[in-house]
Amino acid sequence: MTKFLISFPSGAMTFPAEELHAVSEASHAVIREAKEAGVYVFGGGIDEDVDPVLVGGDGTVTPGTYPQTGQLKGGFCVLELPSRDAAMEWAAKIATSCRCAQEVREFMYDPES
Repeated sequence: MTKFLISFPSGAMTFPAEELHAVSEASHAVIREAKEAGVYVFGGGIDEDVDPVLVGGDGTVTPGTYPQTGQLKGGFCVLELPSRDAAMEWAAKIATSCRCAQEVREFMYDPES
């Protein structure tokens, strides 16, 4: 089985404020479905109130992130699935519940993970 990162930037979620409860309920339902299916690894939202830092090999901490990275904000989940097609199906469910498109990335195989 392959692990897939399914994610979206926080700015992609655009809907009226009064629909927040419905969107939250719908997205939590999809995550519960993934857990029940045994494909959920982990997920969550990036805490945008906490600034990122870079930690060097010598332990030096520098505020910010890699310049080419820009901003990493929003939500994500990692699912372990049998195929890329299955990842696309789950991404579609998440996109529907969150009301925004999802980016799908595949983790390289690593026998240690």
